[in-house]
Amino acid sequence: MSTSKLMIRPAQEDEMGLVLEYIRKIAAYEKLSDQVVATKESLYRSIFVNHDCEVVIGFEGDLPVGFALYFFNYSTFKGKIGLYLEDLFVDDIHRKKGYGKQLITYLMDLAARLDCGRMEWSCLDWNQKAIDFYLSLGAKPMDEWTVFRLDEKDLKNR
Repeated sequence: MSTSKLMIRPAQEDEMGLVLEYIRKIAAYEKLSDQVVATKESLYRSIFVNHDCEVVIGFEGDLPVGFALYFFNYSTFKGKIGLYLEDLFVDDIHRKKGYGKQLITYLMDLAARLDCGRMEWSCLDWNQKAIDFYLSLGAKPMDEWTVFRLDEKDLKNR
């Protein structure tokens, strides 16, 4: 694997189209494209108005090559905030350059600087490439936990 230097910076207000494009790419990769209902407007509101989440974009020169979307949660056991990585994606043609590692390391450094109690994310169980990558970083799978979900319909129609 060759490693090129990636310039990483927070997404800017006029880049919601690019952020949405990356969300659609990761959804396609995960075979979940039919579940994307986000819009440029909803992303703008979530990132810049409500501050629900944050996005960083990685650039090779002036070319965007990947992104990460994350937010902060809270651990009652730790008594501290944590960083939750929602999405991490590097374009196919820019993989094997170390960009995914640079993006996640950027967030690991951020979590350490902010004294987060932990950094977490989910990974589809069939995505062995991602699992191997995360294990190589020293991440530990939380096999004893099961993710539960109520979607919007469930929340409104109970």
